[in-house]
Amino acid sequence: MPAFQDYYPENVAHCYGCGKLNAHGHQIKTDWDGDETVTRFTPRPEHTAIPGFVYGGLLASLIDCHGTGTAAAAMYRQENRAMDSEPPFRFVTASLHVDYLKPTPLGPELEIRGKVKEIRGRKVIVEATVYAEGVATARGEIVAAQMPPSFTA
Repeated sequence: MPAFQDYYPENVAHCYGCGKLNAHGHQIKTDWDGDETVTRFTPRPEHTAIPGFVYGGLLASLIDCHGTGTAAAAMYRQENRAMDSEPPFRFVTASLHVDYLKPTPLGPELEIRGKVKEIRGRKVIVEATVYAEGVATARGEIVAAQMPPSFTA
């Protein structure tokens, strides 16, 4: 089954975190797991903050892109539409707040789990938690705003 990001139109699929067309980016993939969303990502050595631990900016980036992907999928789900239906829903970050709970080890696969907290008009609020080997290491809240048509190139 394709991930949320696989449905992004090509003109908005260049994001460093989630764009399938960005060969240098993370290219995260997010899916539903019941009422939650899940992304898995394995940090590479260049994602080091200090030896043995992940750079916090990477964690913020993963939470950010997980949140905007979750927002799009939630809007399709709310409207009972397939993710390949037109017009496409695409979201950008209006606000991002991240709490770092404990150091995130470099090496294990990370799991980012999200929950839709609220859908309000063109905004979706998503809570996301990063787990390393089952331990929560970072938590964030994303306010995702539906991208206006004028935002695309």
